[in-house]
Amino acid sequence: MPRALVTGGAGFIGSALVRALAAAGFDARVLDDLSSGSPANLEGTDAELVRGDVRDLDGMVGAARGCEVVFHLAAGAGVVESMNDPLTNFDQNARGTLTALEAARRADVPRLVFSSSNAPLGENAYPASEDKPVAPLSPYGASKATGEAYCSAFHGAYGMDAVVVRFSNAYGPRSAHKGNVIPLFIRRLRAGEELVLYGDGSQTRDFVFCEDLAAGLVAAATTRGVGGQIFQLASGVETSLARLIELIGATAGITPEVRREPPRQGEIQRNYSLIDKARNVLGYSPQVELGEGLRRTWDWFSST
Repeated sequence: MPRALVTGGAGFIGSALVRALAAAGFDARVLDDLSSGSPANLEGTDAELVRGDVRDLDGMVGAARGCEVVFHLAAGAGVVESMNDPLTNFDQNARGTLTALEAARRADVPRLVFSSSNAPLGENAYPASEDKPVAPLSPYGASKATGEAYCSAFHGAYGMDAVVVRFSNAYGPRSAHKGNVIPLFIRRLRAGEELVLYGDGSQTRDFVFCEDLAAGLVAAATTRGVGGQIFQLASGVETSLARLIELIGATAGITPEVRREPPRQGEIQRNYSLIDKARNVLGYSPQVELGEGLRRTWDWFSST
């Protein structure tokens, strides 16, 4: 069986990817420092778990040896945290990605798939597409843009099939430790707490189910001739946070109480992704609509 290394594979999206890799005939090895991921997320899989830090070059080289592809998902937290501590965010994301690329090169791994986001695009992320200029509004966005640039450089300098995939807002089972809006809202509703809405609710996001992302990642690793390219992986649907609250309330069978706060600095007002390139080149086709995905996510939270 071909082997894949998944950094951050004990996390939310990483563990969904491990399951998708098994279904695609891959043997998965996971490298994770378990700072936010958990071995429990890998229960029911045959993945090998190696505890380590992606910034440890020797450890990364050892984990990558014998693999056909490295999926680099390990990263520091998002926009707000990066604004509070930009140096740590740079070290985790920019240096971490460079280390993963160099480890793949030294271990003779022909392909690396880097998980980025729309944050490098800043206000250009409406709608997000692969051909728009990079103009990040936060240190997190800058760190992801740096990772994208290094993927391009390793493709140009060393011929590595480095592929960038940009995620929109992911949600789904095993997201208990995530701080993004859907798991946060679900946790608060289950605790009987009010929801906190920053802004007037008109801000929009593109919510994509974790299994759809995992399928896109596998496609990015197995499609020929895509080294050096960027792909948007998303649902392709723009949803306002006000509408999201309605849908989550319907899923929970309640009308949520909402407290409004001023918008947070550095966050994008409107965002969704054009996924035509991923559809046409990778055969990417998201299957889970938001209502169904919310139900499956709520059911998972209810079962834990």
